[in-house]
Amino acid sequence: MPAISLPEAATWAIAALSTAGVIIRPWRLPEAVWAVLGGVALVAFSLVPWRDALDAAGRGWDVYLFLTGMMLLAELARQEGVFDWLATHAAGFADGSPERLFALIFGVGTLVTVFLSNDATAVVLTPAVYAVTRAVKATPLPYLFICAFIANAASFVLPISNPANLVVFGSHMPALGEWLLRFGLPSLLAIAATYVALRLTQRASLRQPIAREVPMAELTRAGKVAGWGIIVAALVLVTASALGLPLGWPTFAAGGVTVALVLLFERRAPWGLLKHVSWSVLPLVAGLFVLVEGLINTGVIAALAGMLHDAAAESAGRAAWIAGILTAIACNLMNNLPAGLIAGSLVRIGELPNEVANALLIAVDLGPNLSVTGSLATILWLVALRREGQEVGAWRFLKVGTVVTIPALVLALGAAILAGP
Repeated sequence: MPAISLPEAATWAIAALSTAGVIIRPWRLPEAVWAVLGGVALVAFSLVPWRDALDAAGRGWDVYLFLTGMMLLAELARQEGVFDWLATHAAGFADGSPERLFALIFGVGTLVTVFLSNDATAVVLTPAVYAVTRAVKATPLPYLFICAFIANAASFVLPISNPANLVVFGSHMPALGEWLLRFGLPSLLAIAATYVALRLTQRASLRQPIAREVPMAELTRAGKVAGWGIIVAALVLVTASALGLPLGWPTFAAGGVTVALVLLFERRAPWGLLKHVSWSVLPLVAGLFVLVEGLINTGVIAALAGMLHDAAAESAGRAAWIAGILTAIACNLMNNLPAGLIAGSLVRIGELPNEVANALLIAVDLGPNLSVTGSLATILWLVALRREGQEVGAWRFLKVGTVVTIPALVLALGAAILAGP
């Protein structure tokens, strides 16, 4: 075994400390601070040339544009009450049945995740669901768990359902038809398994009665414009995906045009909306791109890609199972954003067969449901809960996540692998 050089050890140490900072958030500093500090440290210690660091951050432009467009749409929907309207109407259809309310919120969460991304479900739908549970006098947590778990379980239905999908496939994103062939059945199995397991874990709480009468939220005219704009934006994105186009610019344009139309309709300035967008997500992703570039320079990712390529040459199915399970575990140890960047590098460098690439994508999207720090969406969900005065410990989430995640992950990986190339 070749000796580990000092620069390699330093790179791994900086990457590990930065990732730990993103997950743990010492001194309550934003996640982006730790990712950016890690990237700056790599450049400052000459572990990554500054030009390579800029190139690495620049490779994320499609992701930045996608995230910006989605965050604009999600914040617009929140401010115009679109999510509150959806959630209260779901409660009205429940008509006093906790099981029906659970199913309806699960359905709304699935739709929001599929067409507006998992981060929108975690950040914007969570407060709306909490408000509904207060209105019907229900125990909030069983319904709030839906927002956390469906945000990841439904995040590979479409390419637009999770920014991690762009990270993993990058410029080699499959066209929509091919995507649905590769991930349609695994997605359905993951969603169904998540629903069944989550219902089982929360069955005791769902026996408690809830109120029938719910104050129904009404959409203003601006809210209706926002709702229709989001529907049109979703159609634009699905069309772009079907044509095999990059998703960044269409998402950014759809979000920007929709926001501009609503602001013009209401004759108000954009600052009130823009200041509530989580802009720190963009430097967070840029910093992670630089950290992964540092790991690539150490040769560890090329070595992993070579091992996966050799394993796939012997048995693509076995390599896919190994890659999927190990990546899912890695997501819960280091968060799925850096794990997704590493998986994307493996796909790009290793020229892996579809079975292995599919397994890596599913593991990056679905695997993080195991722990509360597994994905950015789950971390954002936890922050949203704290704003409402709710707390979920890591151990409690892990107990539910184990029951929910393992069957969904096994079914989704099995379906993707059996489907073949």
